[in-house]
Amino acid sequence: MTVVAMEPSPADSAAADRALADVFRAEAARLTASVVRLVGDVGIAEEIVGDTLVTAVERWRRDGIPANPGGWLAVTTRRRAIDRFRRDRAYADRLAELERMPLRVSIEPEDRLRLIFTCCHPALAPEARVALTLQAVLGFTVADIAAAFVVSQAAVAQRLSRARRRLSDAGIPYRIPNEADLEERLASVLAVLYLAFTEGDFASRGPEARRRNLAEDAEWLAGLLVELLPLEPEPLGLLALMRLNLARAASRVDADGRLVLLRDQDRAGWDHEAIAGAVRLLERAAAAGRTGPYQLEAAIAACHAESPSWGETDWVQIVVLYDRLLWRWPSPVARLNRAIALREVLGAQAALAEVDAIAPELSGYHLLHATRGELLRELGRDRDARAAERMALALTGNPAERWLLEERLNWNEDS
Repeated sequence: MTVVAMEPSPADSAAADRALADVFRAEAARLTASVVRLVGDVGIAEEIVGDTLVTAVERWRRDGIPANPGGWLAVTTRRRAIDRFRRDRAYADRLAELERMPLRVSIEPEDRLRLIFTCCHPALAPEARVALTLQAVLGFTVADIAAAFVVSQAAVAQRLSRARRRLSDAGIPYRIPNEADLEERLASVLAVLYLAFTEGDFASRGPEARRRNLAEDAEWLAGLLVELLPLEPEPLGLLALMRLNLARAASRVDADGRLVLLRDQDRAGWDHEAIAGAVRLLERAAAAGRTGPYQLEAAIAACHAESPSWGETDWVQIVVLYDRLLWRWPSPVARLNRAIALREVLGAQAALAEVDAIAPELSGYHLLHATRGELLRELGRDRDARAAERMALALTGNPAERWLLEERLNWNEDS
């Protein structure tokens, strides 16, 4: 079989890994949907395809990517399915069918949508939904997922095993939910995609400040969801929010890996074409007349992205948008973000009162303490500010944020 050779240099190795990820992203959902059609069990199908992708990683890194990677994966998946069915009498009739014909890997958009909704079923625990979606829809291996979320491979394997068992035991159907259930189920899908995106856009821990591939994979899935549900406004809102964040991503961390706060970022380095495109998505969502939380968060992000400078930002509008968000979808994190905006409208004292009011709910959240430190310092309470910043430093695992906090503490202790 013709292969594309992989060179051993670090740069070429990274390029090869990106090529693997691209192939898996394109083919994983096709393969899983094809096996599901035959066996009617998402858990078994996902397990078979997952084993195929692990084999592909091992062989392709050694031998190179085949000229027809989709065909290679289809043949290997078919062989694994046959081996699995031979060991299980319950699939005797399907085994005969599979041995007569090759695995059909063509997939309609609805097939991929069914797969996403099944993996994100509310009956599964949130962390299991993320892991299952990444593996079944994006082709992540157990090692990939473990690296992305900085947990052990054993923990990921356990999550996936529980999720598969739950899908099988509960008889969760492989289908798009009916209209009555769509809103609840769609909310679950969007929450999983946003969780994956935020972890990739700014990692909670690990050696890298950002996991770009994870953020881009989540954005790709959100785009797919928009294609499949073009009349639903919230997927449009989420996609706009993701693209607004990605458009500013290059300016958020400097060349030395330190976090650059929004007010200090070089706005000339933002992708203004991508920002304009995201705003058009948001306008399209607004035309539906059904405002949701992702649309409001995207509108807040757009206020920042379209402003020529920190000082020219429409802070009053941002506070109003947060008020609308909190009225329908209250959360302490949204209240914290509103307090940051309120500082620019009513001053540090008013903002600190808001932050202190939600401190018990967010005592383990590093950004609450970092924000509190800034406000206290502005009010001249330097000792209290240092205590808050030390707490923030203890709670964050992101290297860019740690460097910023350490630099701030060292500078203030030396001055």
